[in-house]
Amino acid sequence: MATPTLSPFDRISQARAEGRKLLALTAYDYPTARLVDEAGVDLILVGDSLGMVFAGLPDTTGVTLDHILYHTEVVARGVNTALLVADFPIGSYEVPEQAVANGKRLIGAGAHAVKLEGGLGQLGKLEALRDAGIPTVGHIGMLPQRVREEGGYKKKGKTSSEADILVESAISLQRTGVIAIVLESIVPDVARRITEAITIPTIGIGAGNDCSGQIRVIHDVIGSFPWFVPPFARPHADVAGETLRAVAEFRNEVNQGAD
Repeated sequence: MATPTLSPFDRISQARAEGRKLLALTAYDYPTARLVDEAGVDLILVGDSLGMVFAGLPDTTGVTLDHILYHTEVVARGVNTALLVADFPIGSYEVPEQAVANGKRLIGAGAHAVKLEGGLGQLGKLEALRDAGIPTVGHIGMLPQRVREEGGYKKKGKTSSEADILVESAISLQRTGVIAIVLESIVPDVARRITEAITIPTIGIGAGNDCSGQIRVIHDVIGSFPWFVPPFARPHADVAGETLRAVAEFRNEVNQGAD
């Protein structure tokens, strides 16, 4: 008898039960989405990080809902097995009603779930999304959409009070029904506390190795955005260098008069 194919949601929940680390990557276009899906990635995020590595903006705050909707539609065409999650960009989930309306649009564009930044202050919106049948992923710690008001990217959980709030936030987010929580730029010991305090997966980025899984921006993994590489990211290829080399070879080909 053939083994039944797991749904994207089952893959996420089963990974932690089996003690397997979740693998998550961003994607913003069809070929990248198809490649990382075929490589067996568990979760693909259409993140508002596209504002920086795709559009050349200084941070994520210039990304709009229309941007995310377009890229979600494109990416969805290349995804067959991974859980596809779409970010709520800044300003698109100010109140529960807006979150539900825009969440439905993101699901309609092909996402399986939506992700929104924030902890205790977002519980009402997460509950509204849950009641509307829209699966959600949480995101606590460093919140890129608040980078301007915080004056930069800062590590979270350095004080005992901040650490306690992060743990409380994760527990509260789990109660709203989120299927996983991204922990960004959190002190590793605190990220471990959070992971041990909840039963849903934690997905770390700059939060140490004790999370249930890891997420990275695809450009950081394949080395295609050389102008800035986060300190926690390790490139495993040199796509930027290969691109420059290929263009140089094409220039030589043209200059030599090849067809």
